[in-house]
Amino acid sequence: MSTCKSFAPIVDEHSRILILGSMPGIKSLEQQEYYAHPQNRFWRLLALLLNEDVPQDYAAKQALLHKHHSALWDTLG
Repeated sequence: MSTCKSFAPIVDEHSRILILGSMPGIKSLEQQEYYAHPQNRFWRLLALLLNEDVPQDYAAKQALLHKHHSALWDTLG
């Protein structure tokens, strides 16, 4: 039996909105990035809701969350 372990939240002292997910998928765990699978729509939807361009790399994805005072974390640790 294998065990999955999530990774740290994306959060800073300015975060005011917390977005909760469930356990990351295999691709996300492999890349150690939230919503890493290319077919996952999370980052595209978030960019649309925030009226921003879709971030292209993980640093830009994290910056998008910070810019909008948002945090991201999995509910399973």
